[in-house]
Amino acid sequence: MSTAKPIRHYLQFSDLSLEEYEYVIERATVIKRKFKNYEPYHPLVDRTLVMVFDKNSTRTRLSFEAGMHQLGGAAIYLNTRDSQLGRGEPVEDAGQVMSRMCDIIMVRTFGQEIIERFAAFSRVPVINGLTNEHHPCQVFADIFTYYEHRGSIKGKTVAWVGDANNMLYSWLQAAEIFGFHVNVSTPKGYDLDMKLVNTQRYTFFENPSDACQGADLVNTDVWTSMGYEAENAARLKAFDGWIVDSAKMARAKPDALFMHCLPAHRGEEVSADVIDGPQSVVWDEAENRLHIQKALIEFLLLGRLDK
Repeated sequence: MSTAKPIRHYLQFSDLSLEEYEYVIERATVIKRKFKNYEPYHPLVDRTLVMVFDKNSTRTRLSFEAGMHQLGGAAIYLNTRDSQLGRGEPVEDAGQVMSRMCDIIMVRTFGQEIIERFAAFSRVPVINGLTNEHHPCQVFADIFTYYEHRGSIKGKTVAWVGDANNMLYSWLQAAEIFGFHVNVSTPKGYDLDMKLVNTQRYTFFENPSDACQGADLVNTDVWTSMGYEAENAARLKAFDGWIVDSAKMARAKPDALFMHCLPAHRGEEVSADVIDGPQSVVWDEAENRLHIQKALIEFLLLGRLDK
């Protein structure tokens, strides 16, 4: 009789429960402490991560690749332009083949349906490194960062100022799980796609400054995400006034944090004095991609550990 554990994928933020998130956060805290103290921790010796990139990356590639090596395993980089996926190999076939040769796969691609099709044919866990609709690893790292600086995010208010993009949809899923509220302000024409909204834990504000009122965390992203470059000129015009500047931060709570998933364009979606100012935790946030993803990989491959 088989005792194999069911495969757990991480394709969007709603794929884990609150209890599981709290466990992975605890593990990330331990793993980060070991990293800072130069304590070797190699639970994944002889395990291999394959990283499939359909979109450019800095933080995603570095955090996953370095993280897998630090856990004692190996990481293999595949760009779709350099693989058979770029020559029309079906996603389903790629999922079957790759998962027979490795232990876990990270995919960074365009439509969410691509990674879901891939995962449906994979024999190993698949992690969403970013799609057009969801960016769960980034929001997980953001919440871990909030925990480090301010404690539990339950009952807090997160302000989102900018595009209704993959980051916002993952924040809304996180609000439902962790029990916080999201103040949303997006320009007209760039509204929420209600098919991707699974919670009532948000309030929409036409005025982006009003969305920041009383917030514990103010969050934004670039106005033109990857895949939407042709819209850049129109977006710059439509998003005029949605910059997170010192005036908007002044309407948040005095101890509010500022986050941005990076890369940032100072003078567009955020002013330099905010992103480089004392309330900004963007560098901790970026580093924490490494630690939270190491804990996530450990959980997906090894399950809960006794210690």
